[in-house]
Amino acid sequence: MNILILGSGAREHAIAWKLAQSNKSPVLYVAPGNPGTAAVAANIPVDPLDFEAVKGAILKHEIGMVVVGPEVPLAEGVTDYIEEDPLLSHVAVIGPRRKGAMLEGSKDFAKGFMKRHRIPTAAYSTFSSDNISEAVSFLRSLKPPYVLKADGLAAGKGVLIIDDFDEALDELRAMLQGRFGAAGSKVVIEQYLKGIEMSAFIITDGTSYKLLPEAKDYKRIGEADTGKNTGGMGAVSPVPFSDKLFMSKVEETIIRPTVEGLREEGIDYRGFIFFGLMNVDGDPYVIEYNARLGDPESEVILPRIESDLYDLLEGVAKGDLSDRTIVITPETAVTVMMVSGGYPDTYGKGFPVSGIEDVNESMVFHAGTKINNDSLVTSGGRVLSVTSTGSSMAEALDRSYRSISKISFEGMHYRRDIGFDLKPLAK
Repeated sequence: MNILILGSGAREHAIAWKLAQSNKSPVLYVAPGNPGTAAVAANIPVDPLDFEAVKGAILKHEIGMVVVGPEVPLAEGVTDYIEEDPLLSHVAVIGPRRKGAMLEGSKDFAKGFMKRHRIPTAAYSTFSSDNISEAVSFLRSLKPPYVLKADGLAAGKGVLIIDDFDEALDELRAMLQGRFGAAGSKVVIEQYLKGIEMSAFIITDGTSYKLLPEAKDYKRIGEADTGKNTGGMGAVSPVPFSDKLFMSKVEETIIRPTVEGLREEGIDYRGFIFFGLMNVDGDPYVIEYNARLGDPESEVILPRIESDLYDLLEGVAKGDLSDRTIVITPETAVTVMMVSGGYPDTYGKGFPVSGIEDVNESMVFHAGTKINNDSLVTSGGRVLSVTSTGSSMAEALDRSYRSISKISFEGMHYRRDIGFDLKPLAK
């Protein structure tokens, strides 16, 4: 089968890398892709948000399956577009329709969904500029730190956790006045949950699901979880505290009610679901949903899946996922994100990248690179995701950091403490 992957980051590189290992030998295309995906697939210069161009690529390359990587095309309805076009109706899409993507596209919708289906989450209320006085009163009723979330998509940067009430009030007003554009036209204010974060993932055909490896990612730019939020600075899988007891609670109180709730509400959801969780004294609470695989979590989840990813995607397409088998290695996978100097604020682009060819004990997934005059250069804030596996977290981390020492580009930055908070819990 010919498969088209939509997206251009390290997640899409990891998906293409994993599908390229399938014994069913699918022909892979990535739109628009990056220099990393070009090594395992054919890149197509198509914007995933240009649905007419996506249609043209599907028809030209006789695509039988589309895997949607990023969230924005899902929120904009790329699955609806493909499934409703008579010329494309035969194409299987791995990714929910617009209504299902609202789990990620609207924090208010997601919180309401969880409330309707008794899925554990923090207490909350949603406000707009029309009722800011009520928002101030609600904020005042909470104990610090204060959690403010832009309702819509904000590239992983629309969540603020603030200790000071006056600062939280200023940020609330700034969000409602357009700091995150339309994404912040509504703001969810919620109770702060104290615990340790992790992420669970499933793939579902709308009826059954398969549990994928869990992960913990690191959002803050600075070590010891300081500084601004980013799209993700690294990830670890498995997570030491996600034992059988904890994961049984996750499945019983969160995953099954989510899949069943989607069906009850008439939402035909086929694709991945990301559950951002908080472990509060041994009990899981949902912080957020994503309607796709995470990034950088994909770069540690996919290397731990020993079974054929194509087989799982085919199970989603045919609706017989329950008959498919998933095998997960007990080995640890870690990834460390190399980013441009100045990220997540202003940063330069076009700096030559060297040393990747010298890396031999890690996988290097391209996040923000391009070819310029036959040279690899930086083209984004997050540049490379360096992933390693090992019999222990310490072994995998050592491999990634050794590999990073061989790579260089001007202004490069990375966190040197990925996974360090989990070391006391790791075996």
